[in-house]
Amino acid sequence: MKLKIYLTKLINLYQKYISPFIKPSCVFYPTCSEYTKQAIEKYGAGKGFYLGFLRILRCHPWQKNHFDPVK
Repeated sequence: MKLKIYLTKLINLYQKYISPFIKPSCVFYPTCSEYTKQAIEKYGAGKGFYLGFLRILRCHPWQKNHFDPVK
């Protein structure tokens, strides 16, 4: 349970203090960081972080923009 909270807080810090200063590059909605937060909330720290990692690997300039929610 504590790892879930820790990871979510790290993502919140990234979204608040780092993300605003870098060029938007995520081609998905929700963004990869928000998707990872939602996956951690739904599936727990291990599986949620893994799903977020896989999502980031799919996020590249040649990927078409599309809606891809946590299922």
